[in-house]
Amino acid sequence: MSDLKIRILVVDDHPVLRDGVAALLANQTDMTMVGEANNGREAIERWRELRPDVTLMDLQMPSMNGVDAIGAIHAEHPQARIIVLTTYAGDVQAVRALRAGAAGYLLKRSLRTELVDAIRDVHRGQRHVHRDVAGEIAVHVADEPLSEREVAILRQVSIGQANKQIALRLGLSEETVKGHLKSIFAKLDVADRTHAVTVAVRRGIIEL
Repeated sequence: MSDLKIRILVVDDHPVLRDGVAALLANQTDMTMVGEANNGREAIERWRELRPDVTLMDLQMPSMNGVDAIGAIHAEHPQARIIVLTTYAGDVQAVRALRAGAAGYLLKRSLRTELVDAIRDVHRGQRHVHRDVAGEIAVHVADEPLSEREVAILRQVSIGQANKQIALRLGLSEETVKGHLKSIFAKLDVADRTHAVTVAVRRGIIEL
């Protein structure tokens, strides 16, 4: 019976991805796609309207990102079951999403092999995190996190700002910036600015 199917809301700013998910779900007798949204703000509105059993949520979208949308939905409806769909395996971003209220975390490259099982797991009240992401979280669980100031400095480094420019923009001395960079390099286990940005992007600490 159709009313026994798992009702799914798909949130992604790429129509091709939404169509691909719809095609996958169409082959499942126990699932149905009840709606879609293009960004985080729309996702909140659609969730309120549809009350889906499971929501599939992208992270990087215009207007409002996925983590903020997850947090907003979960604050209103703690029972909401949300699975992140993303191209990024970064542990910091994943932890952020899980803390916001996501029950699952999938990489888009694994949709065909893992999506259906993940939906069933999360609908049953279980967690489902892609093994690569779970591995990254385990590797870095004991790492000391970057402070808000260090993340702000790293964002400036990522757009090519020199220490003097960073100091002026953030209201710091150059020596203070240098001290923060030394701390950043130690926490990320890197030797230079370029490597620091590369690692920070990969782990989801900053976005380019």
